[in-house]
Amino acid sequence: MGLTDRIDAAVTTALTRAAPRGRSGAPEQLSHALHYACTPGGARIRPTILLSVAMACGDDRPAISDAAAAALELIHCASLVHDDLPCFDDAALRRGKPSVHRAFSEPLAVLTGDSLIILAFETLARAAVQDPVRAVELIEVLARQTGMPGGICAGQGWESEATIDLSAYHHSKTGALFVAATQMGALSAGQEPEPWFDLGALIGEAFQVADDLRDACETEAQMGKPAGQDAAHGRPNAVAELGLAGAVARLNDILSGAIASIPSCPGEAALAQMVRAQADRLIPVGAQA
Repeated sequence: MGLTDRIDAAVTTALTRAAPRGRSGAPEQLSHALHYACTPGGARIRPTILLSVAMACGDDRPAISDAAAAALELIHCASLVHDDLPCFDDAALRRGKPSVHRAFSEPLAVLTGDSLIILAFETLARAAVQDPVRAVELIEVLARQTGMPGGICAGQGWESEATIDLSAYHHSKTGALFVAATQMGALSAGQEPEPWFDLGALIGEAFQVADDLRDACETEAQMGKPAGQDAAHGRPNAVAELGLAGAVARLNDILSGAIASIPSCPGEAALAQMVRAQADRLIPVGAQA
């Protein structure tokens, strides 16, 4: 089974448990909204990185790795639902279709995001039958990279501060879940997570710069979500700071550093190839000219 199939199967299993369709006893609209928020999936880049690291490290407990990948993707999807709300980005589109609050209502969007966060940790808790120690460590890493003081919640919180610590803002808003991806991948395969921090942080930084480039260079139709949001909301971004050419150069430098940072492991070469493949997808066409 390929990585995409593994991820989709794991996410679907978790969603079916939390939002069983056609069964009485659960609110139908909220159940529908949970599936809507997660399917069809986007690039699934975070769980792909997680499983790629797990495979590079041996992937001796694939059930644990699959649960970790599903949990990480559920957290990411929850963050998108919340980010799109009127109190934050007020985005009408996500992945080329109406955002959850537009399709279902603001109250249901809040509940959808909350439910997906809870489901992520339930998914890891259920995986504890495979290996209790690994499951607890996975829960700890995911919680740390989701909440305060340095997770994605902190990233959103920086946007309400009068003065922004740009490095902390970028790390928490975008980098945190990539650090979670590499560290959880290693943990899933029974390896220490700390050596994998730099790879996740650098991939996250590259993704942030690439996202800044897409926001500046691509249209709403190309992105499947509103474009020009950094300028509209006055957010700090790489294009405003470095210019278009400078941002592209910065992205290439970061990606080179990411590949160089991969810890020694049995699947090191294959993992480097995966990072290169993801890098080729990062630079928007409009920024390559």
